[in-house]
Amino acid sequence: MSNGRIHVGMKMMGPRMKFLQDIILTKNKRKLTAIKGKADRQQESKAWPLNGPGLLSNAHNTVILSHDLIPEMGTICSSGTRPDPNPNPHFPLPHPPPPRPPDPSPPAMPALPYSHVDTTLRSLAGQAEGFGRHAIGGLHGPIYYVTSLAERSRYGSSLRFLGRFICLRILGFRLIRRSMGEGQRIRLTGKGLQLKECEHVIVCNLEFEGGRGHDVDGIQIKPKSRHIWIDRCSLRDYDDGLIDITRESTDITISRCHFGQHDKTMLIGADSSHVTDRCMRVTIHHCFFNGTRQRHPRVRFGKVHLYNNYTRNWGIYAVCASVESQIHSQCNIYEAGQKKVVFQYYTEKAADREEAVAGWVRSEGDLFLNGAQPSLLEGVGVASVFKPHEHYPTWTMEPASMALKDTLQVCTGWQSITRPPEN
Repeated sequence: MSNGRIHVGMKMMGPRMKFLQDIILTKNKRKLTAIKGKADRQQESKAWPLNGPGLLSNAHNTVILSHDLIPEMGTICSSGTRPDPNPNPHFPLPHPPPPRPPDPSPPAMPALPYSHVDTTLRSLAGQAEGFGRHAIGGLHGPIYYVTSLAERSRYGSSLRFLGRFICLRILGFRLIRRSMGEGQRIRLTGKGLQLKECEHVIVCNLEFEGGRGHDVDGIQIKPKSRHIWIDRCSLRDYDDGLIDITRESTDITISRCHFGQHDKTMLIGADSSHVTDRCMRVTIHHCFFNGTRQRHPRVRFGKVHLYNNYTRNWGIYAVCASVESQIHSQCNIYEAGQKKVVFQYYTEKAADREEAVAGWVRSEGDLFLNGAQPSLLEGVGVASVFKPHEHYPTWTMEPASMALKDTLQVCTGWQSITRPPEN
């Protein structure tokens, strides 16, 4: 969006994203389930049980990602010519075939961002939208392949890399060999990933599940980390949060992630005593919050831009604005279950203030389904909520619609992506 206009289709569609969109458009919804199920069965899931958090300490210019190796989809016809309906001219057809009525035009599909970033491993760098748009990862560093437990034993329970692409291939208690063409999913279990005082880190296409212990989050970003991009990750079932962003960490984008089976989903801002968290800025877009109970997100102090997310069947509230926070919600879909309140306001007193206050929410173009109640507060505070175009000029956004809802259910979280070339 620039100057209040919505920019659609700013990014070119990659072959896989185009394939997924063709599936969504089919009239036979069962075909989507069959194709996706077949792809999932082809993947060999690998779990990496962690005794301690995977720690990126003082890491700069780093990419952590997982890519599949799957056969390319074949084309139906590559000749570019149309076959002759009557190859033998000495025996003409008795009756010409009746003309077929033109097929109705399919509905326009949402224009998803980043559909071109899987052409090479390095093409992710600098492609994020929103506050984390400057994250370049390991753009100028070497590519480091984690292929066995030797790397894990070398670094203990932590991964400490500087200026590298980290391409996860095989992680777990066992080393499992595989041949080219077999797919793989990388899942971190037991603990989570901590980004501590990091800059320019991209985490892409990983699964986080089953974290146990006090203060164990799926992805924990603190303290003073910046220029972080979390893209296409699936997170579920942790004892604490799925993503926590605290202690002056800022300029972060979370995109195309799938959150499920959890209570306290995402926290931005530790507590009301950390007044230095006023610097925090986070963009969350094209994510699917699938039946998680609360915190989509809960925000203290910081500025958060939400757009084109789908949140459904929450257990307490969808989004919470706590002390001095500013939340700009644009073109999101909120579909209520038993609980109907979308925006909640919690009053807290900042450590350097005398009066307790809540935060503010500005809602523009949001779609409320199944009796969802915005419960928006009105007042001078709404006008003071930040405007995204004052911080970044463009972003890829669609009007909230049922087509967007269908797309986000398929195109979020871990994806079966063909591993691109290195250069």
